[in-house]
Amino acid sequence: MSLLTIGTVAFDDIETPYGKAEKAIGGACTYASYAASYFTDNIRLCSIVGADFPTEEIKALENRGVDMEGLQIKQDGLTFFWAGKYHQNMNQRDTLATDLNVLDDFDPVLPASFKDSKYVMLGNLTPEVQMQVIKQLDGSQKLVVLDTMNFWMDIAMDSLLEVIAKVDVITINDEEARQLSGEYSLVTAAEKIHKMGPKYVIIKKGEHGALLFSEGKIFAAPALPLAQVFDPTGAGDTFAGGFIGYLTHTDDISFENMKKAIMYGSCLASFCVEEFSIEKLRNLTNDDITERMNLFKEMTHFDL
Repeated sequence: MSLLTIGTVAFDDIETPYGKAEKAIGGACTYASYAASYFTDNIRLCSIVGADFPTEEIKALENRGVDMEGLQIKQDGLTFFWAGKYHQNMNQRDTLATDLNVLDDFDPVLPASFKDSKYVMLGNLTPEVQMQVIKQLDGSQKLVVLDTMNFWMDIAMDSLLEVIAKVDVITINDEEARQLSGEYSLVTAAEKIHKMGPKYVIIKKGEHGALLFSEGKIFAAPALPLAQVFDPTGAGDTFAGGFIGYLTHTDDISFENMKKAIMYGSCLASFCVEEFSIEKLRNLTNDDITERMNLFKEMTHFDL
């Protein structure tokens, strides 16, 4: 099966209590594509960068099985840049800079060969751009997943609701779920979001794992307790990439298989935070992933 990822390919300056990384490779599309590449080599990427983005990083993604035909390279522009500083509590961070650069006028154009992608990951972009992509798809999609954030709820709620009505799965964090639904209880929030369109609602809770809701069924996925987290940047996008990558590989969108997909997403995210940027995601092995999945299994298994 084929997977289409849409989102940012970017540079990040990151500071955490454990160090700094300057002009590190980042972006939702980058993290999601790397994570998904451990399950499928039929990935299609749609994004935009400037002439300053390293050619070797494009090659590295291609070597992971990512088709880069949908990557626009704007020769007279600079790549999207974000800078942030994390507090001792890694759930809190300050944004120091956001330079949209080429992303400011990004007009996504899907190559003809991308339009029949069976699985689609709409990374965190403006709802208008996400809708542009949806309108270019040929309608044969098996699953469309949407990631969004509170910023778009603040400034573009009407457009966001139009996109939400078109997707099968939405992934948001707990605060965003409460804002989108107007409900504090996450169970009630998920019920309201279901009525907006998505069959599946995934609510991410950072170091406390994630919740999957569908038609009255709930699955709680834990996060792996880690002794040290170096860099949480991109963990949510890595989670989403692992999730949809596993679904693409298995081609099974049942609730039971979604549960496994969420666990694989949590597994990849647990690797991501152990080093800055995408460094830990570059060279994992199947044995690494299997060993960590067994840790998740041991941590959650019990008999009655």
